[in-house]
Amino acid sequence: MKLSQSLCASIAALALAGSVAAADQSIIVQSTTSTANSGLYDYLLPLFQDKTDIQVNVVAVGTGQAIKNAQNCDGDVLLVHAKASELDFVEAGYGTARTDLMYNDFVIVGPEADPAAVGGTTDAQAAFAKIAASGALFASRGDESGTHKKEKSLWAESGVDPSAASGQWYRETGSGMGATLNAGIGMGAYVMTDRATWISFGNKQDYKIQVEGDDDLFNQYGVIPVNPAKCPSVHVDAAKKFTDWLISDEGQSAIAAFEVGNQQLFFPNAPKN
Repeated sequence: MKLSQSLCASIAALALAGSVAAADQSIIVQSTTSTANSGLYDYLLPLFQDKTDIQVNVVAVGTGQAIKNAQNCDGDVLLVHAKASELDFVEAGYGTARTDLMYNDFVIVGPEADPAAVGGTTDAQAAFAKIAASGALFASRGDESGTHKKEKSLWAESGVDPSAASGQWYRETGSGMGATLNAGIGMGAYVMTDRATWISFGNKQDYKIQVEGDDDLFNQYGVIPVNPAKCPSVHVDAAKKFTDWLISDEGQSAIAAFEVGNQQLFFPNAPKN
């Protein structure tokens, strides 16, 4: 039996509507690697998806690349940790608004032998100056990630230009945090990392945290919906639901509950309405 043309058209229209609806229930989050590598999304996303039926797909890259991807309309939500760059993103019209989401801190890790004798200090700038003066190896991500941006600001504040020693004691990996830690440990170099990645990292060998506790090592994360005025393909409703959930009491409690090895990795600090 042949279907009438009108019935075929109706079925096609329903199929198209279904595919559009499915697309509307799926979003892309452009994100920093630390949130993904720590396992945070593996914990959070099923909670959100069970509540909303919205599928969240995460692209985990350095903050600089995540921002570029979002500016190219390759995402619905931006979740990164370089506040000045995030505010520039919003100011340029690519994001609707930026909201503080959560924080942790950066630490400087190094071998137990501690060749630059920085262990136990809480002054990151002084530690960087001592590393440079000693000629001890330092492995940098060198990738314009949020971690790299913070590292560069600390070098500048310490009065050191490490680029002059590029390829000597200052080694730029151009890689993500996990790969840079592996490379740094392999060559016996100091590495600055976010604490969440360090806690989750499985190849510590004889390395330990040498420098921590400086206010300058504070690490703030922000969340920004991509602006449909710049990127008409944005799934506005689904992106808003995800952002609103992250900063809600429920989402903030879920962030606080995430632990690795009985250690809390991120501390929620979204503003209360």
